Amino acid sequence: MAETAGAPGVTSEPSSVLKQIAAQEIRRLVFSGGLRPGAKVDQDAIAKRLGFSKLPVREALIALEGEGIIQVIPRRGAFVAQLSREDVRDHYWMLGTISGLAAERAAINLTDDELIELDRVATAMEADATSDSNERLNFEFHRVINRASRSRRLVSEVKMLSSAIPTGFYDAHPDWVASGLRDHREILDALCARSGGMAKVLTEGHFLRGGNQAVALLEGRGFWEE
Repeated sequence: MAETAGAPGVTSEPSSVLKQIAAQEIRRLVFSGGLRPGAKVDQDAIAKRLGFSKLPVREALIALEGEGIIQVIPRRGAFVAQLSREDVRDHYWMLGTISGLAAERAAINLTDDELIELDRVATAMEADATSDSNERLNFEFHRVINRASRSRRLVSEVKMLSSAIPTGFYDAHPDWVASGLRDHREILDALCARSGGMAKVLTEGHFLRGGNQAVALLEGRGFWEE
């Protein structure tokens, strides 16, 4: 996530944008282990660090409660929800199921130009797997596929589920980049073959592995330690 604390002009952004920035910062704190299950969220500190008022932070916490990340208790404040390992895996399972359906549809709908674009993105990731652009390219790869499903509903659901995963979350996981590159190439091969069923299965597996890696990463950061 780009630094926002003290960023010039940040308070001039629309309230919806500020809420998104605050939500992303809170997700980052949770999934980095900075805020663990049961911890109270210091709204004042977050607002001060981001450089704007508490209102967007409060709105972000309400939105994150809907995602199951935060629990808001009246007259007590907002706390990190008691997320279990299965909660994390279930989130990726849902994301994988919907992404798999999108990939199945995309296998039929992708144009030749879109397949060329997917190959370009996959090749760029393979050429420099450790670059700062890796996450952007990963996002672009899946976005092309999701949009090719030609389903606004599927795209909307994927966007909502993906938003719970903070920017940079996988950068610290040593196995994620390599396994992700292999998965992307296999998914692309299935799409090029117009094999919707195979693209669906491979995409689901890609996100299931992501869930297991997310759990391993959080365990390594002491997320569930007393």
